[in-house]
Amino acid sequence: MARSIAIVEDEPLIRANYVEALNRFGYETRGYGSRAEASMAFAMRLPELVIIDIGLGDEPEGGFDLCRELRAKSATLPIIFLTARDSDFDVISGLRLGADDYLSKDTSLHQLAARIAALFRRIESLKAPAASETVIEHGPLKLESERMRVLWNGIEIPLTVTEFWMVHTLVRFPGHVKNRDQLMREAELVVDDATITSHIKRIRKKFVALAPDFDAIETVHGVGYRWTP
Repeated sequence: MARSIAIVEDEPLIRANYVEALNRFGYETRGYGSRAEASMAFAMRLPELVIIDIGLGDEPEGGFDLCRELRAKSATLPIIFLTARDSDFDVISGLRLGADDYLSKDTSLHQLAARIAALFRRIESLKAPAASETVIEHGPLKLESERMRVLWNGIEIPLTVTEFWMVHTLVRFPGHVKNRDQLMREAELVVDDATITSHIKRIRKKFVALAPDFDAIETVHGVGYRWTP
C-alpha cells in the first residue's frame, strides 16, 4: 500500500506539480492550499509525512503554526519544510519547532524524494530490534546508522536527515578531513559553500546545547571539516 503524503502549499500550480511528481514516485499525495484546510483534514486523519511551506496565503507564518499543531498531535510524524525562505533564522525556527528537515524550493524533485525515502526508512528502522543496529562510538558519541540517531552521553541530538548524514560522514573516519563536496554527496545536497557552513554551525550548536565544551568538529580552513576523537 502506498504511503500517504500531504503537501501544504498555497500556490495552486506549484502544489499541483508537487502532488503529481510525488504520485509518480509511488506515493499517495494530497495537496492543501491553506493551514485551515490542512488542519481540518488532519483532524480526521494524519498522513504518514507532511511537507509544508511557511507562508500560506494571508498567514506569513502559517507553516510554522501548522508545524506546532502537528507536533502536538504526534511526536514522530515526519515533517519537512519546503520553502523559498532559507535564511538562518527561518531554518532554525523551523527545526526548533520540530521539523525533521528544511529544504529550499531550489531542491530538485529527486533530492526531495531522497529525503522522503530517508525519513520513511528511519521510521521503519525505529521499529526494528536494536540488535540489528550498526553503531559507531567515539567517546561520548554514539551513532546508530539504521535508526539515524546520534547520542551524546546517552542523550539524543535532534538532527535533521541532512545533518545526520553530515555527522555520519565525519565520524566514520575520525581525524580525516572531509571537504564540502564529500559532505554534499553524503547528504545528497547540491548547495553552495555558505549553506554547508550554515549546516555545520547548526550541528555544532545542537551539540553545544548539551555539552558546552563540545569541540569535536574542527574546521580545516580552505579544505573542509573533520571529527577530532
